[in-house]
Amino acid sequence: MHYRTLGRTGIKVSPYALGAMMFGAVGNPDHDDSIRIIHKALDAGVNVIDTADIYSHGESEEIVGKAIKGRRQYVVLASKSHLPMGADPNQRGNSRRWIMTAVEDSLRRLQTDYLDVFQMHRPDPDTDIEETLSALTDLIRSGKVRAIGSSTTPASEIVEAQWVAERRGFERFRTEQPPYSILNRGIEREVLPAVQKYGMGALVWSPLAQGLLTGRARKGQQTDLRRASRYSHLSDDRRLDAVEQLIPVADAAGLKLTHLAMAFAIAHPAVTSAIIGPRTMEHLDDALAGADVVLGDDVLDQLDKIVPPGTDVGRLDMDYDTPAILDPTLRRRAAADRAAA
Repeated sequence: MHYRTLGRTGIKVSPYALGAMMFGAVGNPDHDDSIRIIHKALDAGVNVIDTADIYSHGESEEIVGKAIKGRRQYVVLASKSHLPMGADPNQRGNSRRWIMTAVEDSLRRLQTDYLDVFQMHRPDPDTDIEETLSALTDLIRSGKVRAIGSSTTPASEIVEAQWVAERRGFERFRTEQPPYSILNRGIEREVLPAVQKYGMGALVWSPLAQGLLTGRARKGQQTDLRRASRYSHLSDDRRLDAVEQLIPVADAAGLKLTHLAMAFAIAHPAVTSAIIGPRTMEHLDDALAGADVVLGDDVLDQLDKIVPPGTDVGRLDMDYDTPAILDPTLRRRAAADRAAA
């Protein structure tokens, strides 16, 4: 396994990061099996584990904590908070009040006294970025967190956070975790250039487009993808049409579609690592088997024709929408003010 530098932190990380979302009740409830998967990834040279408090409501962090006993010093451990962890309205978000509690809870579940990277799982329109960065700065100065990051954040908010950190003397976001795959290339337009400008590392999620780039979802065919009934993007005809065009490209290159997809994700110069999220040992074995795949310019040119750079084919249901999109009143004048004359 080769290693890359995580932005300008000096931390060396593998181009594949092990995502822990599928460990626990949501994916693989067998703790021993999940631990074996984690150990095999570490033995293969993967040194980044990315989890979050919300994954199986803390169970994922507990599994990871058990798996890294005796190996903690060799693991670049990342976790996240923001999404609701209870019915209380203050058990979520990016406020100082919740961040301080969430980090302590994650450290307890992970059985460690520090996180290498702590990330805000989503932006929080209800909280000033100064409030968030102030709390995160205190966590770094206390030694409980080594570096901080954001996730699924618009480019404008990435820039704002960098400016606020500089003006106020706060620690700045060192990483961003956006969705990125052959089907979702929108971040190439502004997010990845912003990441490069500010020397951030990019840990991209969903390089297999939530399973669409496994070839297990085909146009006009039944799929065995577990998430198909929950997410509309897995049955989006535009995305399925693109998959049908990608399969012959992979075949002509002598590659599995999964290996084509992973090699694409880590080929962008702004991408530090792509997150793999295996539920089974078979999933992990498949990902590791493609670790040495390199896509030539001829293959990348073909992918550009199918999905042009900087564009998305449909959208991921799990992506982030700003208030300007979610709230109709922010994009519609009052009825009395809409007329031109």
